[in-house]
Amino acid sequence: MATRRDFLSQAALALAGTAGWNVFGAHRALANAPLRVTESGPGSATAVWQPLLDSGAASQPKDLQLEWVKSTPGQVQMQLIAGTANVAVYGALGVAEIAPRGADIVIFGPALNNHGRWIVRDNSSYRTPKDLFGKTIATLHEGSDTYRHARLAASLQGIELKRDYKIVHGAPTANVALFERGDVDAVITIEPTATRLVARGAREILRVEDQWREATGNQASLFLVGLAAHREWAERNRTAISRYANVILDLHRHIAARPERLAEHHRAYGIPDSERAAIELLPTRLKDIYAVEWGSSVFANIDQQIDAAVKAGILPAKPAKPVYDPTLAASG
Repeated sequence: MATRRDFLSQAALALAGTAGWNVFGAHRALANAPLRVTESGPGSATAVWQPLLDSGAASQPKDLQLEWVKSTPGQVQMQLIAGTANVAVYGALGVAEIAPRGADIVIFGPALNNHGRWIVRDNSSYRTPKDLFGKTIATLHEGSDTYRHARLAASLQGIELKRDYKIVHGAPTANVALFERGDVDAVITIEPTATRLVARGAREILRVEDQWREATGNQASLFLVGLAAHREWAERNRTAISRYANVILDLHRHIAARPERLAEHHRAYGIPDSERAAIELLPTRLKDIYAVEWGSSVFANIDQQIDAAVKAGILPAKPAKPVYDPTLAASG
């Protein structure tokens, strides 16, 4: 039976085809046009990119024009496929999954490390994922990189999310509403939503990245999503995307050096001034998710993810082409 994810993916590919995304239309060479990049808005870790860049947190080449395409978490990939954006964040497993359907997407730079968190209510008895067997868990939609990673990391410990829990898929805000009403027993969610819940008294029992590290022994940061574009278009716009990748790298290094800037821009995350506890937690909880590396260790991490996903049956096979290309942007 076709799932909602399948329907949306096929619809995006159909739209992309009518837009002439592979050579003409939305994905023509930039020339003097601005680079259209997605901005996921409140509820997303990338929501601070634009305000921080506007404040001068990283130098931006004068001939690199950015046009921010408004989006929501989980929808940026469809916008890239459909051609309404030139660049979006995309995960390695997502690129590998959609490649056989005709979308030749390539990752050319770093974006975010994994920030999936398992959250339960403070007064619950649940301490580990296995304590939740048979319970109802809300998480992002099936096509999200957060869900793929959560499923992959759990599988390495003998847990199958689809089998062992009653999974409810939805947007982060909808999942929080279900959680706070008591309609679900736990949520697997992303930052900054996880921090807001913890600040309100909820309890974090697990980070997906820690689950991966424990199972694999790989202590490197778990790559979640990178900067991605249609491969042929990226090859024809190497200068623009390389400059953009370096801007994001510089921005993330600024965050690593001055994580307090995340608290200063809490409104971009959708966190109001009244949530002082959450604002104070932002620098310590979020600073490490902004990737500052783009090199051999990251590529090895991506390859390991894909191999593990194939072995676990999350991916049917390895993609015919590498999901990343180190030559398209400067190494970090």
